[in-house]
Amino acid sequence: MSLTERINQDIKTAMLAKDKDRLAALRDVKSKLLLEATSGTGEVTEEASNKIVVKLYKQRMDTYQLYVEQNREDLASDELFQAKVIEEYMPKMMSDDEVRAVIAAKIAQVGASGPQDMGKVMGPVSGELAGKADGKRVAELVKEALAK
Repeated sequence: MSLTERINQDIKTAMLAKDKDRLAALRDVKSKLLLEATSGTGEVTEEASNKIVVKLYKQRMDTYQLYVEQNREDLASDELFQAKVIEEYMPKMMSDDEVRAVIAAKIAQVGASGPQDMGKVMGPVSGELAGKADGKRVAELVKEALAK
């Protein structure tokens, strides 16, 4: 079952259960997927749909943090709930150890020797790990590996 089909099924379930908060989050995901489908070939690849879900999750978490900083607990709880709903559809992320293994292999492959070679490593690694690991975390781990 594709992500779009799963979202559609869960929207029906949320409508029957009259779960308005969950329905709002699911409709947002569906609208972004439809927008992607209409702007391209008409079908959304699994990789593209995973990127969309990850992006929506990050947006919700960033907004949640902003509301917490501004002491808007009422709005923060809504964002956190929607982020948790969206999180259910996120792809499984790689662990730090798995990411470190990919980074070590790329460093050996390109012959990087220090922090000045970060660009040589980040390009191929971020392309390979797109949708599988958080970009900020990958950058931190590449810096850490090149500093040794």
